[in-house]
Amino acid sequence: MEITEIRVHLRNEEKLKAFATVTFDNCFVVRNMKIIEGNKGLILCMPSRKLPDGTYKDIAHPINVPFRKLLEDRVMACYQEEVKKAAMNPGATAARGDDPDPSE
Repeated sequence: MEITEIRVHLRNEEKLKAFATVTFDNCFVVRNMKIIEGNKGLILCMPSRKLPDGTYKDIAHPINVPFRKLLEDRVMACYQEEVKKAAMNPGATAARGDDPDPSE
């Protein structure tokens, strides 16, 4: 399986840093991955839904460590690139920060 596209949409929130949309093999997309500031740095959270008991369950997630690492590395690299772009054009970040996926 090949990651064919990654879109990162920066957020202006304390813990939530961005949403990510990842396309696989140009035919399957996973939306609403979150990049969050955790206690030990940035983490990639998979899309999830809230259960009646208040806990969350992932809707989609990697099932092995090598693919999880590949996915995290690629998404975080795209995130860092978006942060650099935003630093060079601060006005564009504020506009993008209002919508988790403005391209859709």
